[in-house]
Order: sequence, then C-alpha cells, then structure tokens
Amino acid sequence: MNLPLVSIITPSYNSSKYIEETIASVQSQTHSHWEMLITDDGSTDHSLEIIKEISNNDPRVKYFSINNSGPAIARNNSIKYAEGKYLAFLDSDDLWMPNFLTKSIKFVSNSEGFVFSSYKRCNEITLKEQYKDFIVPKKVTYMDILKTNSISCLTAFVDIEKLGKEFMPEVMYRQDMGLWLKYLKKIKYAKGIRETLAIYRIRNNSHSRNKKKLLKPQWFFYRKVENLNIIISTYLMIVWAYRGLKKYS
Repeated sequence: MNLPLVSIITPSYNSSKYIEETIASVQSQTHSHWEMLITDDGSTDHSLEIIKEISNNDPRVKYFSINNSGPAIARNNSIKYAEGKYLAFLDSDDLWMPNFLTKSIKFVSNSEGFVFSSYKRCNEITLKEQYKDFIVPKKVTYMDILKTNSISCLTAFVDIEKLGKEFMPEVMYRQDMGLWLKYLKKIKYAKGIRETLAIYRIRNNSHSRNKKKLLKPQWFFYRKVENLNIIISTYLMIVWAYRGLKKYS
C-alpha cells in the first residue's frame, strides 16, 4: 500500500534556537511519507547551516534560500515546490504530536478537503502550559474565519488534489488567514479536529497576541484583500477584536 505524500511548508528566519526540535517533531511522525520544504528567509544566524546538516542526513528535509522577503513569500516559495497530495504548515518554532499527520489524513478523507486541529499553548522556553489548550470548533466557514481566525498555521491540513494548490496573499500580516479564505470560498466549511495534536510556542514578541499592532493590518485585509465594504468591515473588526482578547484571557 502506497502512503500519500504530505508536503510540509515551513518558513525559517533566524530560527536556530528551535528549528532542530521542530524538524525532529516531523521526523517522529507515525506517517513517514512526507517532504518538509523549508525556505530560509535570509537568516543571519546559524539556522540555515543546521537545516543543511539535517537535510544531508534526511533527504525528506529540503531547503531553499531567498533574500529576506517576509513569511508570505517564504511560504509561497515552499508551496511552489510542493509535490504531495496534502499540504500542511509548520512554523520553525512549533511542534507536532507524533500522530498529527496520521490523524489529519484520516479526518481529511471524510471532509471537503480542509481540516485543522486543536493545540497546546506553551511557554516558549519551558514548554509548560501558559494558556489552556485551544480547542477548535467542529467546523468553520468563510464568514467564521473573517470574524476570528481559529485555524492556526501549525494545524492546517489541505487536500490539494481535491482543492488545488493556492498561494498566500503577499502581505506582511494575516497571510495565513488569506489562504484559508481562498479555500473556504471553494467549500462549505473546514472540519475541526477537537483532539490536541500540536504545540504552539507563546513568543514574547508574537504579533498575533498584540491586537493593537494588528488593527491596521486587519482593516487593510478586510478592505483591500477581501474587498469588503466599510459597514461589513467595521462589524467584523469589532467582533474580531472582542474574540481576540477573549482567546488569550
């Protein structure tokens, strides 16, 4: 029986502190047929050297190097070279449980082609629980994601044989949400896996937690990327701000 290939999309920028551990969590997967496409975005530390050394010992880990261009372009570069039936996403500091790929493949086969799962939210250094586990809803629609992005990049899993290969909008913030919305325009909903299958590191400098810094990018996204009118955009901004504060309370 041939196992389906999963293409894992990972951007890397000055990730030497955690990238080895992140790759190890992929190498520990119970589903072993994968390719990890890491695009280094002009790192100035030793992360590229670490990635190259691992790749030399495990050809499933593939790397590319580009000039510093931002996470959207780095992810899109990896997506361009993806050859798998499935597309998964893992940032260079996050981790998967060993059964993440196996469970995601099982669930996506009984879906419209897009699933995502719950995850732990842990201290960056100690990996001790900092917030309670984020348990995802059973399903989300296009409008649900506009209100609050409950699909984290580290658990999104897409059947691109079914839904096609799409690319992230090349904006500085909210590019992952932009990709989810592209897929949700094609299907009724994405299916949530309630089981906790990943670990998200809570970084002190995380943009996703700083809602004030994200106000302008979020508004820009509604108006210029999704081309929504002012009334709908204002309504969505209010709902998004409220739910965002609640998420980390």
